[in-house]
Parts: sequence; structure tokens; C-alpha cells
Amino acid sequence: MTAIATVKLPRLLLFALAFGYIVAGLLGRDPWKTDDVVGLATMLSALRGEGGWLTTHIGSLALAQDGPLAMWFGGALISVFGSLVGDVIASRLANLVWFAVTLSSLWYGTYLLGRRTEAQPLALPFGGEPSVKDYGRLLADAAMLLMLATIGILARLHETSIVPAHIACHALAFFALARMLDKPLMGAGLLAFAISGAFLSRAWPGLLPVLFAVLFALHPRSGLWSKRHHVLTALILAGAVIATWWTLATRADPDWIEAWRHWNTTRLGLPEFEVAMRPLRDLPWFLWPIWPLAMLALWQWRRWITAPHIWLPVAFVLGVLLTLPILQEPGEPEYVLFVMPLAALAAFALPTMRRGVINTLDWFALMCFSVTIACVWIGWFALHFNLPKQISLNIARQTVGYEPRLLWWPVIAAAVVTLCWIALVIWRLRFRPTVLWRGSMLCAAGLTLTWLLLVLLWLPALDYVRSYRPMSAQVKQALAQVATQAGQPTCLRAQGLSLGPRASLYAFEGITFTYDSRCPFVLQQTTLQQLEEGSTGYSDVAKVLWQGSRGADRYDRYRLLRIPNQ
Repeated sequence: MTAIATVKLPRLLLFALAFGYIVAGLLGRDPWKTDDVVGLATMLSALRGEGGWLTTHIGSLALAQDGPLAMWFGGALISVFGSLVGDVIASRLANLVWFAVTLSSLWYGTYLLGRRTEAQPLALPFGGEPSVKDYGRLLADAAMLLMLATIGILARLHETSIVPAHIACHALAFFALARMLDKPLMGAGLLAFAISGAFLSRAWPGLLPVLFAVLFALHPRSGLWSKRHHVLTALILAGAVIATWWTLATRADPDWIEAWRHWNTTRLGLPEFEVAMRPLRDLPWFLWPIWPLAMLALWQWRRWITAPHIWLPVAFVLGVLLTLPILQEPGEPEYVLFVMPLAALAAFALPTMRRGVINTLDWFALMCFSVTIACVWIGWFALHFNLPKQISLNIARQTVGYEPRLLWWPVIAAAVVTLCWIALVIWRLRFRPTVLWRGSMLCAAGLTLTWLLLVLLWLPALDYVRSYRPMSAQVKQALAQVATQAGQPTCLRAQGLSLGPRASLYAFEGITFTYDSRCPFVLQQTTLQQLEEGSTGYSDVAKVLWQGSRGADRYDRYRLLRIPNQ
């Protein structure tokens, strides 16, 4: 490898990509179902004194699952900035922090591993090889760019949920172990924070992947074996933090802790065969394009498999792999944990790739994202101008009731974004750069610019389809009319109401539900098919005061019912 292949990626470009990636999608929309709005509802519940700060609630409903870390941080930000920017935007400031922790942990962890002797390229006979610092920076930049290029985590990182916090804790554990190789005390402290944070963000399903990764990292032939007493110290410190929360929460709300223990117990167990095979179907697209590069890195570095720069990322991959078979319903909250270690591992594949393979990555990025950008524009034309006709009909079926409004400033901004992509394509084709980060940069830029286009051109339509705000306002208005007629505040019960609409009603309108069976008013969630068949509950005795749905939802229906006194 020559020094020219590790020319420094401009910091402005790197930071601009990261900033555009995370900020786009945080503004100008409501919290969406389900995890997004549930996270906001728990933060607001803590601020309003319903359930306290030790345990998570949605109004009067005890949400006895996961942990309180995301609620703590988001609620604190709302209390400080909510009066300035609004509760929704203030809660999403937490996403910026979790994202910064994730990227910085991945970058510095890969940088430290890339500077180690085992990872260095062979010295050239007449000199000209990259310096240790330049080589480590190249790998760190590539790992960060490859994470930004990963498809599956894009939406999850923009949710006001426990997932961004969980990813951040996982990445911090990776950096802590890499740091422990040369600064054991600092690494042990960071590892204690990461382990306790993983538990307080997602309870046992969140803690197990980190614990397994730490155990795998302590391979006798790995560089961490000599630091095992520092790892033990970190585990003890994390255990003390977890025990402190457990004790305080048990004293404050023992019923919540009992329900939380039951949730953790039911989450663990052998999944059914169909569920166990689901990751084989979902992970290839979820982890694209980093998993092929990670597999290539394993093959190319197979003789140095126990070297820290390979074994540490492998340990975190194995930690998640070992967790999947013991969870009854593994899904995206587990899949996202693959991204950080696979991105670090994929970065170490770049120095081993031949020129033809690297060019293949470049051409894949150019062709793939040119097509996706064109598709976003074609869909926008179909939405606003009904061309092409068939695509317009398909979009209309998904957005029933939506009336598109043509605003020119997002269109102009989208045109600028498209020109940025065209400039990158010209840069690659005309100048034929030899830097190794070009392929990962094109992938990250392509996904980021596509995401920006979606936000600029499609966000109002997506918000209409996925937001419960209009439905929540209708329910609030119907309840206000009932209260006016009765002359007193109205109680409300729920029947079949799932977590997403319940959290939305609380977050948007402050509506809480009672468990008193004497309350005559019931908000019922049912389906259009059940209504047509007459098989919904209370169909014979209830008076329907209001009926509606969420945006363009073609299946679920909601009814406000008055039940006669028994």
C-alpha cells in the first residue's frame, strides 16, 4: 500500500455527511408508530409525574419492558429545551447525542486497532508506505462511512426509542475494549458505563450481547487476556450500577419490577423454527453492503484471526449471534447490533482488496444510488402530476385521503442534492481517484443523499400515512363534546387498543385511560373486516359516538363507544 492511497478524507465532507444523515428526518414530522411515539410518551409521562423517573410508563399504563435510560436522557432534554423548540424536537436532540457517541466510538475504536502493529501493511522496498497515523485514520474513516452506508439502521437511528441508545452503548463497549489494550483504567471505566447503559436501555436482551462479546474478547491468545482483571473490575462496577437501579425501582414500584421480570423471562427462550430462520431472510438486506466486505476481511485476515483488530469486531458479532437463538422473537433491535462490528471488520477488508474489486464497489455505488435517486424523483412526479399513471395509482392506494401540496423550496433543495450526487459521479469518472476510501464514501454519500431526497420530497406524504396526530385530535374533540353534554370530565377505557395509538393519544392530546369497569366510554380498536362481519365487541349494546382511522390505514378502525350501565 502506498501513502497516496491513504490521503486524508476532507473532514468537512465527513462531518457534512454525518450531519445530513442524522438531521434529515428529525425535523418536520410527527412521532410515528410504534417505537418512535412510545419513546416520546414515556419521556412525557416522567415529566408529568405519572409513574416517576425510575420506571417507564405511558400515562397510567406501566410499560414494564426495556429500561429507563432513553427516558431519562430524553426527558431531561425536554425539561431543558422543550419550552424553546417544543417537546418533540427537544426529545430528538437525544438522537444527535446517541448518534455522536456511536460514530465517535466506532471511529476511535477502529483507529486504535488500525494503528496496532499487527494491522500494518507491509513496508515497501523503497519506502512510500503510509504512516501509522494515516493508515489508522483511513480505516476509521472507512468504518464510519460504511456504517452510514448500511441500509437497515437508517430509520431506526431517527426514532425516539431505546434503539439509538442501545446502539450507542454497544459501540461504546467496542471502543472501551480497544482502549483497554493501551490504557486499561480508562477502558475499564468506559466498559462499566457501556455495560450498565446496555442493561438500562434494553434490560437483559440488551445486556447479553455485550456480555457475550466481552467473554469472547477475552480469548487467551487475544491482547485482552492480560487485561482480564480490568475487565472484571468493569463488570463489578456495572453490576453495582444495575443493582442500585434495581433496588430503588423495587422499593418505588414493586409491581412494575415484577411485570418487568416477567417480560424479560418471556423474551428469553428458544424461538420457533420459522422465527429462528427469519434472520437468514432479513439480515442480508438489512446489513447491505457491509456483510460481504466483512466476510472478505475474515478470509483475508484468517491467519491473524486472534489479532485484536480482527478478533474484537468478531467478538461483538459472535455476541449478537449467540443472543439470537435464545430470544423468542429476535428482530431489528438485535439486528442493529451487527452493524457497528461489521463496519469495523469491513474497513479492514479494504487494504486487502485488489483494484478490480475496489472498482466494483465504486460502480455498485454509482449505479445503485443513481437508480434510487431517479426512483425518488419518479415517485414525486407520480404523486404530484399523476405521471407515470400506474405508479401514480399505486401511490394513491397507499395515501388514500392525502392531498399533495406543491412547495417549491423543498423541490429546489432536492435539485441541489441531486446536483451534489452528479458532482460525485463526475469526480469518480473523470479524476479516477486512487484513495481507498472512495468506494465507502460513494456508498455513504449515495444513501445519505437518497435519504435527504426522501425527506425533502416525500416527508409530508409519509407523515400523513404514519402519524396518529389527526386521529388523536378527533378522539379529543369527540371526548370534549361528550364532556360538554354531561357537564363533567369524561373517563375513558380502552378495548383492544395497541401500544402505538395509546402512546400517540397520550403524547399528542394527553389522553389517559382508566381501568374502572364502571366507566361507560370505551375507545375500541378493531378492523374493517370485523366491522363488516359485525364481530366486534360491544356491537349489540354500544352507541357509536365516533369512528375513524389513522390517515390512509386500510385495515384498522377506531370507535368511541358509550356502554349502557350494567
